Amino acid sequence: MKNIAASVAMTALATTVTEAQERKRVAPSAVYEVAPGLGHFTDDVLFGEVWERAELELRDRSLVTVSAIVSTGKTPQLGGHVRRALDNGVTPAEIGELITHLAFYSGWPNAVSAVMETQKVFEERGVAPVEDSDGKRIELEAASEGMRTAAVNAHVSPTAPALAALTNRVLFGDLWQRPDLTARDRSLVTMAALIAMGQAEQLPFHANRAMDNGLTKGEASEVVMHVAFYAGWPRAMSAVPVLKSVFETREAKSFEVSTEIKVTPAGRDRARAPEAYFTGDVETSGFYRSDSPSTVSGATVSFPAGARTAWHTHPVGQTLFIISGTGWVQKEGAPVQTVRPGDVVWIPAMIKHWHGASADEAMSHFAVAEAQNGSVVTWMEKVSDEDYFAGRPGE
Repeated sequence: MKNIAASVAMTALATTVTEAQERKRVAPSAVYEVAPGLGHFTDDVLFGEVWERAELELRDRSLVTVSAIVSTGKTPQLGGHVRRALDNGVTPAEIGELITHLAFYSGWPNAVSAVMETQKVFEERGVAPVEDSDGKRIELEAASEGMRTAAVNAHVSPTAPALAALTNRVLFGDLWQRPDLTARDRSLVTMAALIAMGQAEQLPFHANRAMDNGLTKGEASEVVMHVAFYAGWPRAMSAVPVLKSVFETREAKSFEVSTEIKVTPAGRDRARAPEAYFTGDVETSGFYRSDSPSTVSGATVSFPAGARTAWHTHPVGQTLFIISGTGWVQKEGAPVQTVRPGDVVWIPAMIKHWHGASADEAMSHFAVAEAQNGSVVTWMEKVSDEDYFAGRPGE
């Protein structure tokens, strides 16, 4: 009986040793021959512990790792992690879009070098050429975008007007709205790249944006820890106090009940409305957002004659207060209605509609809406000139 027990114990031990040996095949043999300690930390800690942590999904760890490698130009290490990313559920299109996204944050040379290395893996795996997604573009939250645009116009445009224009029109007006990566994933790869490059001063905006886009506090914390292995402890440690400040600020806001009356000065945060959602030279200003638990936000929108919104809906409805001029409002399938100063317009939830100036006179209104699950509006196609003029009252 003792011999049988001993035999079972030896078999179990042999199995454990075999499993450990099989697991320790991540580090190349050259690592053990030159730096055996590195081999130990690679297999036992990085892949045997960090990559096994449940705080971040394997797919997310691959996105973070590939982002750190692309953004720091460590191209020779990219192939293995692109293979691992594909195995972990990251699609070829998402890998291509990650590289595209990081071209803006770490530079074109890093991105083009990453493309060349990634193409080898795609050819090896028989991946077909990647095409742009034809999915619906990502809608950025209007109030946040208004404040971001105004900040860029105020602080960047006076010194570097072309950079400010490209930031608003291309970086946030195009790249961040591409459907090839979700908003959360774009924030995830941006955070990982900024930490890996040591750009901690850019982290507060993007960490807040990431958490607004669905990244949890625990996941954000795990990103910093994971990047430490791919960009070094100093860069990860530099990111810690910045992230700590973001966490504390967000937590304070979540418990804070304001007792102060807030006044938003007229004309504050003046900016041009996004061309993707408006026809004509439309201007927005006076953006405000209520404190939690309220979800109300609003802004003043000024339309020159003939300018209007695209078709859109609101999850909880919208109220318009007409300030000046003459405007038109139309529900899909219904006649155009004329609105004038003092009129109050209520648009019910999920009703497809547009509003703007009349063909002959400018109009300004103050728009108020509530968010549902973080969304205030769903934008659709633009109102064509034919549809706009066909609905002209009295014609």
